[in-house]
Amino acid sequence: MRTFLIAILLVSMLVPAVAFSKSFGHAVTLADETAISSIIDTPKTYVGQKVKVSGLIVDVCSRRGCWIYLAGDRDFEKIRIKVTDGEIVFPMEARGKKATVEGIVESMEMTREEVIARRKHYAEETGESFDPASVTSGETMLRIRGLGAEISGL
Repeated sequence: MRTFLIAILLVSMLVPAVAFSKSFGHAVTLADETAISSIIDTPKTYVGQKVKVSGLIVDVCSRRGCWIYLAGDRDFEKIRIKVTDGEIVFPMEARGKKATVEGIVESMEMTREEVIARRKHYAEETGESFDPASVTSGETMLRIRGLGAEISGL
């Protein structure tokens, strides 16, 4: 009996942390991972392509769990992972956890009015203040349409 318990203990110590991850949406199937910095630096290379990225979850949609922000591999960089509302719901407890996400890179040209509406909506979700006068022009938004994710430690 003692040998059996020792064997169980040793096996449990060897199980990788990934085994304790929770999956959302479709399975993550791509073998190669793409650096978030590569997507940010050369978005035209990746737009429309399926990629696998990973990073620390730095923010989660508090209303519907319909998006997360993943920290990039360089300081102060992050990318938004947006999922179809209701298909995947990221829990608030995911903040601070490591995630691996598979999805399609998207680039969206937005007018000044669309930027104002998006930032106003984001401010409402996060409880932050927002001044529409701070937006002076349109912008290009880069994001990943999430198809599946694995979050460690949930």
